[in-house]
Amino acid sequence: MSMNSHRTFLHRHPVFTARDLALHMASRGAVGPRTQEAFLAYYRKTRRLARIRRGLYAVVPPGADPKSQPINPYLIAARLTQDALLSHHTALEYHGRAHSVWQHFVYSASQPLRPVTFRSHLFRGVRFPRPLLRCGNQFHSTLESEEEGLPIRVTSLERTLVDVLHRPDLGGGWEEVWRSLESIEFFDLDVVVAYALMLENATTAAKVGFFLEQHRTELMVDDGYLDRLRCHRPRQPHYMDRTSRQPGRLVAEWNLMVPDDVLARSWEEVS
Repeated sequence: MSMNSHRTFLHRHPVFTARDLALHMASRGAVGPRTQEAFLAYYRKTRRLARIRRGLYAVVPPGADPKSQPINPYLIAARLTQDALLSHHTALEYHGRAHSVWQHFVYSASQPLRPVTFRSHLFRGVRFPRPLLRCGNQFHSTLESEEEGLPIRVTSLERTLVDVLHRPDLGGGWEEVWRSLESIEFFDLDVVVAYALMLENATTAAKVGFFLEQHRTELMVDDGYLDRLRCHRPRQPHYMDRTSRQPGRLVAEWNLMVPDDVLARSWEEVS
């Protein structure tokens, strides 16, 4: 392979996997692990590559320091697995709607890796919801975007709303979730309700219904959407977050034990 071919690959792949490199080399008639090893060894020696983890590398501009050169964390998260999907709080950040900036990036995948730390960033994978995997619909309500010339997938705002209510721990907690979602002026409510029901989780359906009812004026929520969700609420009272049973009050309409902080929106008192 020519040096020009190498440079073209590096220019087009600011973050790349071993599989990306193998496909590139095979397309030019160069096959075998030794060829890849020689490529990686040469460009690491010349300080053109930063190793993120085994099988994942970032390109470093000439003259830059591989140990400190900024590397796009969205590209890292999007390439940790073949089917990685930016989700939860990371999706809110990507859409410019997160209340706070995190050093913690979340992606969804069919087989997520163990948490990966690279410099000051933590990358945490979460498995696609089981009902989506069961019907092969894990990319329902997702968008394809581009970062530095490479394609990435990210959940839509509608799916993200449901996901962070379903897993508030991956959205930054209730205050972060509420403040972030309240910065969004419009949701396609048909998409929100359809996705919430796809998850086949009564507590999640109730949480989405409770949030929409709290914001029915701002989001123009009519009774039809609430009725569809109400039909799927839990039969018995459920905590909004079973992993953190904070003091709260029963909202009987949704059979939800809602934390006092959420009901009182206590964070507004110190804004």
